[in-house]
Order: sequence, then structure tokens, then C-alpha cells
Amino acid sequence: MKRDLGIARCGLACCLCSENIKCKGCKQDGFLELPWCKNADWCENRKCVIEKNLNGCYECEPTKCCKGLYAKKIKAKAFAEFARRYGVEELLDCLERNEQAGIVYHRNGIMGDYDEFDDLEKLIQFIKTGKR
Repeated sequence: MKRDLGIARCGLACCLCSENIKCKGCKQDGFLELPWCKNADWCENRKCVIEKNLNGCYECEPTKCCKGLYAKKIKAKAFAEFARRYGVEELLDCLERNEQAGIVYHRNGIMGDYDEFDDLEKLIQFIKTGKR
């Protein structure tokens, strides 16, 4: 875990990303240097947070949002909602503890143990407890 990379604007965990060896994290637009993501204009969540002058979606109302990543997937939304409720540091603590317990953020490409949920509250509980 590269804790200093923290949580992306959308809520995803830059600190656990398999690309974080090359990337400086979303908040520093480090991903713009990656060959597969030179143009971040596609990221609705990033644009929205910047327009609202927020640190991340967790400073807004992630559960009510359906923009960008939040339209189809719940991982980023659940991470952002967790950070809104309990704070970014608590999210980082839980993710670090879970990683040490063998929970994998990216197992196949960008899919991992946190992607196996279709219920936001169950995923938030998984983040918090590390138990299904």
C-alpha cells in the first residue's frame, strides 16, 4: 500500500492501485502521465469535484450521484460514502488492514475483492470489517 497516494477524487483507492508504481495518484493528476490515460476529460467525477472545488466526491453526496463511475459500478461510490461517513483516514486504515489480511484490490486487471458486491451497504460493511 502506498498510503501517501490516498484516495482518488472519485473515491477509488489510488493507494492500492496496481498502477501506483508509475502513477502519482489522482489528486496530483499523476495518472495523466500514464500512456492509457493521457486525457482525463472523460472522467465525469473528476470534472465535477474540480468544478465544485472539493477534495473528493466524499465531500458531496455520493449515494445520490449517478455521474461517471457511479452510473454502473458501486466500488468508487461505496469508498466515497465510507470516507464521507467515517473519514478518509479511517478508510485508509481499513484498506491497509484488509490488505494485510489478504483482501486484494486488483486481482484480475482492475477487478478485485471489492468488486464482488452489488449492494452498497454490504460493501461498506466489508470495507469496515474485512468480512463478507
